[in-house]
Amino acid sequence: MSSDVESILAVDWDIPKKEYPAKVVLLPSGERMVVREARREEAQELVKALVPLIRVEMDFYDIVAARVCGELLGWYRHRARNHFCLVGIVDGKLAGIANNRAYDEKTHISLHTIALKRGARVGAHMFAAKQENSMENLGAEEILVTAESPIGFRRLISQWCEARPGVQHEINGAKTWVITRDIYKKVKPKQVFGSRPVADELLERSENFEIAPLDWVSPPQ
Repeated sequence: MSSDVESILAVDWDIPKKEYPAKVVLLPSGERMVVREARREEAQELVKALVPLIRVEMDFYDIVAARVCGELLGWYRHRARNHFCLVGIVDGKLAGIANNRAYDEKTHISLHTIALKRGARVGAHMFAAKQENSMENLGAEEILVTAESPIGFRRLISQWCEARPGVQHEINGAKTWVITRDIYKKVKPKQVFGSRPVADELLERSENFEIAPLDWVSPPQ
């Protein structure tokens, strides 16, 4: 593709952008999860971690993993506007991924949250962290949210959002809920956790994460 055409097609951040300040979250297991912003050059490694989940129907992992792969590749190849991705790292291993994008400075779109480490509330903490980034770090006034899975609806939508009737979410026109600034302030004390700054040793270990075996995924038949 010629550079002239690429300059027309490529998109990136076109509104003010600030890096998410990394934090450490204490999981129920006693483990510490570092949540930090992913770098664009890490996108392909994140996709590699998600590929085995595309065949897992449980909890709609197949749909979510496939869509996150597309979003990450779009970001990597400059086909996703105003996109950010957070990663959760436990003991040097990738535990969760969450991403949003900004429609404009006031409205953000909640894309996906996926836990590779199950049974440790990783998904809940990653969902909270990306909304924290949108609201507190990037200054959004509202975040439009949807869910593919019943478990995502019960654990996240029902606790965080109010309905936004008549609005189609940009993820396949699904039903939309919203997190307003007022809702975020009410929910934050119960849902948004973590401490800063992150100890240098923990942060350094999170910089070069490993992809842990997904022991809970059944082998292909």
